[in-house]
Amino acid sequence: MNSPSSSLPDSFGSQAITPPTSSATRPFYWSVRRELWEYRSIYIAPLAAAGVAMFGFLISLISLPRTVQAMAALDPAQQHKALAHPYDMVAGLIMMAAFIVSIFYSLDALYGERRDRSILFWKSLPVSDLTTVLAKASIPMVILQLLSFAIAAATLWIMLLLSSAVVLGSGGSVAAYWGRLSLFRMLLMLLYHLVTVHMLWYAPLYAWLILVSAWARRTPFLWAVLPPFAIAIFEKIAFRSSHFTALLQYRIGVRQAVGSMQDNFPIQPGMPLAAGRFLSSPGLWTGLIVAAIFIAAAVRLRHYREPI
Repeated sequence: MNSPSSSLPDSFGSQAITPPTSSATRPFYWSVRRELWEYRSIYIAPLAAAGVAMFGFLISLISLPRTVQAMAALDPAQQHKALAHPYDMVAGLIMMAAFIVSIFYSLDALYGERRDRSILFWKSLPVSDLTTVLAKASIPMVILQLLSFAIAAATLWIMLLLSSAVVLGSGGSVAAYWGRLSLFRMLLMLLYHLVTVHMLWYAPLYAWLILVSAWARRTPFLWAVLPPFAIAIFEKIAFRSSHFTALLQYRIGVRQAVGSMQDNFPIQPGMPLAAGRFLSSPGLWTGLIVAAIFIAAAVRLRHYREPI
């Protein structure tokens, strides 16, 4: 009498025994995707700013031929400044929109999920608090900055093509117009500004806001602003000094990151990059260490915080 075989087909057995493999970065990737799905202002606000700026630029194209003709008597530096001014304004508007979104997103990153009690659902998933907090911190520190640069670059290129068509239609030289404008260097300086200032130099600011978002039970904006303000006032009254205020001004300012510059946004060709001095500055590394401490504290708080 033949006994039933207990052996399974090789393919079936291998599928049953071998556990499904998943990348270690997959939870982080999907956590970032979740933030992009939930917070549409991350990309809507920079796009809206680009749309408003583009509309204003289209109106300014009416006077562009006269502007190009009037610049013939100017030196090359003045010609570039006159042509690059609208591009500087558009890039600055997009960057400002992204910065404002970064501030409000950081304040609501961990506070919002406790307010709407969705934290109970997200904690039931096999995603650690560290992965969740790092994914949320990457939005203002990395994702928003790269997204704003991509939107700004696309907008500036569209502006260049439209203005080139106007110059060509008025009988001007497109090659001379491109040479005076130096868009490639402007984009390089814009990317440098975003990486040095908004990604690295402002990292402690975003980390502090995320920490407050994980701790506050209500009005996280006030809890983010009032303690530094109170410390500055206490120091001024008790010790008649302003060291903490000077520290805040040093951290919020951008001169320390981009060197000496005349404008708020280092996208002028003549502005120095000063990357070596920036990367070797103690203020940068001290700020990154402080940011890491704030993020670690936010991870700890998220682990123990309950819904509001």
